[in-house]
Amino acid sequence: MEISERQRTILDTIIREYVESARPVSSQYLGERYDFGICPASIRIEMQKLTDDGFLTQPHTSAGRIPTDRGYRLFVDEVLKDKSQRNPSGKLDFGFEGLEDDFEDIFKIANSLAHSLAAASSSLVLGYLCRQDLMIKDGWEDLLQKPEFGERDLVENFIGYLGYLEDSVKTRKPMNEGMDIYIGKENCFDKADEFAAITFICRPDRENETVFSIVGPKRMAYDKNIELINEALKMFENI
Repeated sequence: MEISERQRTILDTIIREYVESARPVSSQYLGERYDFGICPASIRIEMQKLTDDGFLTQPHTSAGRIPTDRGYRLFVDEVLKDKSQRNPSGKLDFGFEGLEDDFEDIFKIANSLAHSLAAASSSLVLGYLCRQDLMIKDGWEDLLQKPEFGERDLVENFIGYLGYLEDSVKTRKPMNEGMDIYIGKENCFDKADEFAAITFICRPDRENETVFSIVGPKRMAYDKNIELINEALKMFENI
């Protein structure tokens, strides 16, 4: 479904605001903070159209709007089309000078990358070293500070989702280069409605392969995380 450029701009703004604040975004707030070239009443009309078309939802009658899976997907697809997101930004704080064919160095690089990605994304990062059949996890502390995890049921669902991801990465079909992004109900796990994962594969050589996933609430900074992954992939190209 096509949406207007103005609607796209409003949707983009709502997503970025919601990712930052974790609070529904109202038309009044947008009208006070941003200049879309239209009056507040027109902003409300455009937001209602986006809601009717399934890109936004209103969690409570008097509340503002939040993105739906469909809204996030449109946002992510636009980010992936933007070639500027493919350039390394230097946000990953680690380095290596070479790779030897032994367990210690492979583990050191994978562990360092997982730690750096977790710190930069404020998400949980899984790293699976295929040859060694070893799983790395980093980022629990920052992840559990997010407001979504104040609900016990959601924490339990997330733990179940992680188990699903760990099992699926070990039995996965061969992945293509680049990244796979699963948002909410796009996940093949019945209790993953509120979560998202961005999975990518690093192949420093033919024998050593590591699958990484940035995992968290679907209210994640997709544009930032995609940029981080592109930077990580670029680093591996230079090994």
